[in-house]
Amino acid sequence: ETSLREALTRDEFEVYFQPVIEQVSGRISGMEALVRWRHPEQGLVSPALFIPIAEETGIIVEIGKQILRKSCFATRQLLDLGHDLVVAVNLSPAQFSADSLVSDIRATLIETGLAANKLELEITEGMLMQDPTESIHILNKIKALGIHISIDDFGTGYSSLAYLKRFPIDTLKIDQSFIRDIPHSTDDIAITEAVIALAASLRLRVVAEGVETIEQLNFLRAHKCSHLQGYYFSRPVPSAEFI
Repeated sequence: ETSLREALTRDEFEVYFQPVIEQVSGRISGMEALVRWRHPEQGLVSPALFIPIAEETGIIVEIGKQILRKSCFATRQLLDLGHDLVVAVNLSPAQFSADSLVSDIRATLIETGLAANKLELEITEGMLMQDPTESIHILNKIKALGIHISIDDFGTGYSSLAYLKRFPIDTLKIDQSFIRDIPHSTDDIAITEAVIALAASLRLRVVAEGVETIEQLNFLRAHKCSHLQGYYFSRPVPSAEFI
């Protein structure tokens, strides 16, 4: 916990970007921002090690603000270079429930000069279903800023379809656990087909995460999954390298 607090003051948290590919054109349409901690002695520390501690201690709120700011700055750079991209940034449960969330986001957009429609915030099903009515209220305030909203890891939580149609969302992200065993698992094929069809009927964009093989890519193309993300295209890379 002490090291995490020191890492914030020493600016040791970095943004890595993983590209999101538009299936039809094959172009990079955006990227997901991911946090990495470059420790002065230990090198890169796995998010699996530090994120749970950051969540538990509440430090994740400050880390999240820093990553949002860096992501928006880098995206503004890319736009200035002529690349029309949208950056997706994950919100933690603590950030989502913070009273200052909307004002913090608004201030970051003003500071970085990034247009609101070039930012997408990723929220998990579990976060939304803690208090669906309050979640709808918060999401509506975020949407009013002009920001896109996506449900991350879709299919792994317990969201109600009755609520899904009430959430003001733009994108469903199919969790990589469903993509991993395609085309060998008939269950995963059925779930992925159902999510793609659901997204199409609700006029939502759909992103398949964890695409690693040509077989998975061909399956997703055949089923008209609109956007793709995974090691088949690129691992997450430092924002400077991505640019």
